[in-house]
Amino acid sequence: MFTYIVKVVTGDSLTAGTFTSISIVLVGSRGESSKHQLDNLGRDFYPGAVGNYDVSSDMDLGDLLLVRLYKEPFLILPADSWHCSYVTVTCPKGELYQFPCYHWITGFVTLEVHEGKGIILSGDTNPILRKQRCSELERKRAMHQWKIYAEGSPHCIKEDNENNLPGDAQYSWIKKSSFDFTLASTGMEVKFKGFLDCKESWTDLNDINRIFCCKRTPMSELVSQKWKEDKFFGYQFLNGTNPVMIQKCFRIPDNFPVTDHMVAASLGSSTNLHKELQNGNIFLADYKILEGIPANTINGEKQYIAAPLCLLWKSQQDRIIPIAIQLGQTPGEQCPIFLPNDSDWDWTLAKIWVRNSEFNFHQVVTHLLHTHLFAEVFNIATTRHLPMGHPVYKLLIPHIRYTLEINVLARGNLIGPGGLFDQAVVTGNGGVPVLLKKGMERLDYGSLCLPDDIQARGVESIPHYFYRDDGMKIWSAVERFVSDIVRYYYESDETVQTDPELQAWVAEIFKEGFLERKTSGIPSFLETKAELIKYLTMVIFTCSAQHAAVNSGQFDFYSWMPNGPASMRKPPPTAKNTATFQNVLDTLPQVNSTATIMITAWLLSNEPEDKRPLGTYPEEHFTEEIPRKCMEGFKGDLSEISKQIKERNENLELTYLYLDPEVIENSVSI
Repeated sequence: MFTYIVKVVTGDSLTAGTFTSISIVLVGSRGESSKHQLDNLGRDFYPGAVGNYDVSSDMDLGDLLLVRLYKEPFLILPADSWHCSYVTVTCPKGELYQFPCYHWITGFVTLEVHEGKGIILSGDTNPILRKQRCSELERKRAMHQWKIYAEGSPHCIKEDNENNLPGDAQYSWIKKSSFDFTLASTGMEVKFKGFLDCKESWTDLNDINRIFCCKRTPMSELVSQKWKEDKFFGYQFLNGTNPVMIQKCFRIPDNFPVTDHMVAASLGSSTNLHKELQNGNIFLADYKILEGIPANTINGEKQYIAAPLCLLWKSQQDRIIPIAIQLGQTPGEQCPIFLPNDSDWDWTLAKIWVRNSEFNFHQVVTHLLHTHLFAEVFNIATTRHLPMGHPVYKLLIPHIRYTLEINVLARGNLIGPGGLFDQAVVTGNGGVPVLLKKGMERLDYGSLCLPDDIQARGVESIPHYFYRDDGMKIWSAVERFVSDIVRYYYESDETVQTDPELQAWVAEIFKEGFLERKTSGIPSFLETKAELIKYLTMVIFTCSAQHAAVNSGQFDFYSWMPNGPASMRKPPPTAKNTATFQNVLDTLPQVNSTATIMITAWLLSNEPEDKRPLGTYPEEHFTEEIPRKCMEGFKGDLSEISKQIKERNENLELTYLYLDPEVIENSVSI
């Protein structure tokens, strides 16, 4: 008789326990044990429980490969869900085997859990493990199916109700409660004050501060003070919510006929436009993608959208400032070029139109498409093609946590029919799918890889570009971590090429996420370890740091509505010397739509409870010593980056906080 000591650990969340009957079978290379009920009298599997059990076998089971957990009825109690953290087994000779699970087991089912070492399928993989992995993926594919959300955009999970998602995809109880409380309390405050029912124009911009009395941040206060300043307007292209738009301009576009004479007052007498172009000091923000996007109707009133071009200059004081704005793509008498030396309200209104374009491009393309929707694609493909025993699954699972729930919520309540976009944003439910499709058509692999994107836009040397500086440090740290993991598990390029699960994962992302667009440069097959390292770095960076960079500052920059209006109620001006303060008030969003955007910005800028900052891995999916040391090295790198960012910010009035690893969430979960 051989006795195995089994330890079973239940998750510590409030709802993690179960009243059902749990049994176990140990499966080894020489055979398997009989089924053994785990019962020490009393309730064994309460939240946070650690149960120890003796499991006997008539034979030496050899190397343990997996454990089979049975969740079965107990008396007449109904089925519930149990969160199993992990199982360990100590063999008769003292060997310890670990079986990381971290999985919600719902209903009356049987679950096989792979032994903890990361394994890549090869010719000598045990048939028992091959069968287990195949069975696991079949089960998960049945629960994670694709559907088309909008023509030309990445496909998504085939589920419209977050409560029907698999247990592992749903918010924890504490996160859900925190999210719901923030939404309800914020909405009630604004509703009680009457702002959500007021469809009038603003008469005094200072009244915007009355929407929230206490919900302010140091940055939101500064934005309300500096929003009209040209240098702050330029600063936001580098360190605002959409820090990916600006690109070096080597030649003035034909449809943007800016002349030396026009910008002479901005550049000064010591230089001219031609010299500044040659010296690499001219930059462009071009919103052509917004041309032709259908505009929404809000409060029964037609809204307007523009596709401006904005020319910027790196001044002799190393500041990015705007020097010319054209509010359409077709120049002419009806589409003048606005300049800093125009009347104050002419120039201010032109900048407001650019900020409106920034808001809509940021929300739909930079934020929704590039982070949320692709994170969802990575989530579904990982679940469908990488079993729990695969090292890439172990690497990525912390970075796809809760993404399905927040995206289902977004499609239902934010960008869906009657959602917040319909209520307050010019693109609305009708414009979002069109803009997503256009965003996909211009997307390429390099735009998702920070080093490539920085180089392609020619912004390697712009000073005070904290998004770039902090982001590159984090990209490098992630890349080192991924490199260590890949090199540990993949001996050669051939090992990458012949990993069927990995290649199926990449192929499905290419098909369902990037819609098989070969011109995008997105890989559909990985040839080398170097390619795999870059790809995995892109996935982790997108799901963590990039999302933080374009999400966390929304309230800071958009709570002062004139700095980022979600919609415009009058068409762009077609002549100069026509703008007045009243004209600006008549163009900006009404009170209720302003309040709706502020509620949304506050909600999305504040991660609910149950947070996990980048590099925080409480669930120990990796069991081998070397990968665990790699994780510790990663945490050390992130800690040093955080220290450097804090030291820099001490000397700044406009601090850049969004890529401090301490405030970056591991995954897209809000």
